Amino acid sequence: MDRRSFLKKSALGGSAAAATALAAPAYAQGQRTLTMVTSWGRGLAGVFDSAQRCADSINAMSDGSLNVEIKAAGELVGAFEVFDAVSSGQADMYHAADYYFVGQHPGYAFFTAVPFGMTAQELVNWYYHDGGMELHDELGEIFGLKSFLAGNTGAQAGGWYSKEINSPEDFNGLKFRMPGLGGKALGKLGASVQNIPGSEVYQALSSGAIDGTEWIGPWADEKAGFQEITKTYYTAGFHEPGAGLSLATNRDVFNELTPAQQKIIEVAAAEAHQWNLAQFLANNGAALQRLQAGGVKVLEFPDSVWDAFGQASQEVLDENMGDELFKKIHDSAMTSMAASSAWNNLSSGVYTAQRDRVRG
Repeated sequence: MDRRSFLKKSALGGSAAAATALAAPAYAQGQRTLTMVTSWGRGLAGVFDSAQRCADSINAMSDGSLNVEIKAAGELVGAFEVFDAVSSGQADMYHAADYYFVGQHPGYAFFTAVPFGMTAQELVNWYYHDGGMELHDELGEIFGLKSFLAGNTGAQAGGWYSKEINSPEDFNGLKFRMPGLGGKALGKLGASVQNIPGSEVYQALSSGAIDGTEWIGPWADEKAGFQEITKTYYTAGFHEPGAGLSLATNRDVFNELTPAQQKIIEVAAAEAHQWNLAQFLANNGAALQRLQAGGVKVLEFPDSVWDAFGQASQEVLDENMGDELFKKIHDSAMTSMAASSAWNNLSSGVYTAQRDRVRG
């Protein structure tokens, strides 16, 4: 190769390299602070812990390049205002239960819980292996969000009541706190349904502003102090069989991060999901024993009430089927749930029943 040819090829190579460099994304350099707003009062058992876990993991794994600062509900925006704050760019990310935002789109319910829907395990089966994550992303793109599952309470309790529930008619006129599509189902039974932030529920129940509430389960409920107000507790509910929590980042902010930083957020959210689920399930048993020792009466709804829950829940789902994306998410989730449930019933379901029988 002669010198002239070599220089020409070198110049072309240099130009191509320069063009490639110009075309590469421009990622922010140095430390970046991300403001996380949450739907949780500071220190609210389990749910705020999950938000804190996400923040701590992102900060640690990014080796200082990202610094997540948490704002509890009311410190920057209200508990139910976090979605709009992040979508509009007022804040960088939120941690919440996405079913708080069914007013923005009813499809968001599936990424927390829908009545008679998925258990925690069925939810992650769908999310990570049957298209749920992609649908979460498709929904988030409409609102300028990049969302991930980032916590789970496990199966939630039926709630605390000022009186026993013996028939579906007992819900008529009952002032009850329940968000999401489960709340809409209770409304069909005649309940006056309230959507109250978690940090405000105790005051509402103690003042008589509401006649009852669901919150999460024995551990979080005990921490909230509901047993100080009423002793009537239903431990199995229809509304949230495996309630997921979400971490959502403003999509423009997310796209400005390096691929490594983006992956850190995704991995931190997934780790928080499993850690948080274990946190709730590890604490619920002992908490329930303490509640019972303190005089709490543990009850189950009669079949007639379960049947009414089922009918009302199906009506709520059917009312949203006219929305194309809702139907797409619904059909995907229900197909995955049926497949997961079929195997679970024949494997771990049979095993746990036999284990408990044999061990007494």
